[in-house]
Amino acid sequence: MLLSIIWDPSPDIFRLGSFAVRWYGLFFALSFFFGYVIMQRFFNKEGVPIKLLDELTTYMIIGTIVGARLGHVFFYEPEWYLAHPIKILQVWEGGLASHGAGIGIITALIIFSKVRNKSFLWVMDRIVIVVALAGFLIRMGNLMNSEIYGLPTSLPWGFQFLRSTTPSEALVPRHPTQIYEGISYLLIFFLLLWYYYRKDGKPANGLLFGMFMTLVFGIRFFIEFIKEPQVGFEKGLTLNMGQLLSIPFVVAGIILIILARYRKADS
Repeated sequence: MLLSIIWDPSPDIFRLGSFAVRWYGLFFALSFFFGYVIMQRFFNKEGVPIKLLDELTTYMIIGTIVGARLGHVFFYEPEWYLAHPIKILQVWEGGLASHGAGIGIITALIIFSKVRNKSFLWVMDRIVIVVALAGFLIRMGNLMNSEIYGLPTSLPWGFQFLRSTTPSEALVPRHPTQIYEGISYLLIFFLLLWYYYRKDGKPANGLLFGMFMTLVFGIRFFIEFIKEPQVGFEKGLTLNMGQLLSIPFVVAGIILIILARYRKADS
């Protein structure tokens, strides 16, 4: 009977001297590649110029990377990063906060919508579909980095994360919360994609955005109960930083769904 899974992969795909290509970086890049391909299909379906997508992609990349990195820096480890500011730029080492990414993406797309005179909700309803897929890929990158894992468990699929724990802790099977989150985000991706096509590319404005916010951050809230605290100050708290940051996203998502339903009923 399988009691636990020994997890000890190298975070590097290959290394040449001090230069390394890491799994995390590959999955992060793939999230933008697949996101572009899927968005291209949406734009073609709706007759929107692809040139606009290229510009949108630039905004997305900047918003995601800057927001996710600064979110981790200021939400989780501000003192350490302010003492080692050069480390803020070393994104490939990991340390990206999904809540920061959410704020960064929303900020970047508000700017994009203003500049290009495009409906913000129209943009977000399509972007969140590919963001859900990106969430799955990034969590797989976390898995390869042996980071953001869960509390000890006696379940047979517990993982022994040998690379990120002390020798004594490495013997303790833990919840593979990266897999829990990743699979959840993948299912949300398929749900949103299915709904988009079910409505022939014309969902009620804000509905997919609201569904994404409610589902992604609602699931994130509950998974945090079995996740190992990422930083020291979270230990002993009833709700950790990830949960506290998830609450306003869930509330905003519910409001968006209600407003989308109201607009549909009113039309």
